[in-house]
Amino acid sequence: MLRRRLRQLILALYAAAMIGAVGMVVGPALNDSTIMSDPGRGMATVTGVTFMRTAVDYQDEEGRYHSPPTGLLYPTGLGEGQQVWVTYAKSNPDLVKVEGRKWTLSIIPALSVAGVSTLLAVLAWWGVDASRRKKRAEHGKHER
Repeated sequence: MLRRRLRQLILALYAAAMIGAVGMVVGPALNDSTIMSDPGRGMATVTGVTFMRTAVDYQDEEGRYHSPPTGLLYPTGLGEGQQVWVTYAKSNPDLVKVEGRKWTLSIIPALSVAGVSTLLAVLAWWGVDASRRKKRAEHGKHER
């Protein structure tokens, strides 16, 4: 009973990780699609870089300034004070990415998550089976 529940837990966690990995690709693809359906272009200044986001200020084509609360999409390699061209969705100026960068940048991190999750799931599955084999071996010794 416990072994079956542990296996169910492993499968549930593995499924959640795989859904997350797929979401890591689908989300950026949808964002890029939204941006490219009505794109605008502007020069942005990186105002802050943290682990979770890269903040920018940019001026849109109509002269209005924007500071997207969620930061910049695909900010790898940018530093505070740097200026970069950005592409944004005119319908949602808070949806902004570094010009020329695409959703395909999310594929490698997603594959990494999928690979590590698969390895961990296999090891956990093996661990559950190994404990069962150990119990059977100990039980066999006591019967002799």
